[in-house]
Amino acid sequence: MPKPTEIRLKKDARVIVITFDDDSEFEYTFEYLRVHSPSAEVRGHSPGQETLQTGKNDVVVTRIDPVGHYAVRFVFDDGHDTGLYDWQYLYNLGRDMDANWLRYLDRLEAEGYPREK
Repeated sequence: MPKPTEIRLKKDARVIVITFDDDSEFEYTFEYLRVHSPSAEVRGHSPGQETLQTGKNDVVVTRIDPVGHYAVRFVFDDGHDTGLYDWQYLYNLGRDMDANWLRYLDRLEAEGYPREK
């Protein structure tokens, strides 16, 4: 499992850049991380219980808290701070970013939520 070697918070650009020990590097928007939070509030407790996150275009990560040697917690300015992003989950989010984002946009559209630019 790849592990992060560097995590950079770029508030002005509204992204977090994570470099992993396999030399891959991913740039995650704050919105992407927020709508894909691994918290029970977002993912539910079992498949089919997911809650679509809307209106998160302007969310800001205000803090990154380390959790042991296996995860981080992102604190968002909308009060969300319960998701623990372990290294495998972050790596998968980066690797599958394009497909995940398209699925999210499709779901927004299907449920009638226009995404503000």
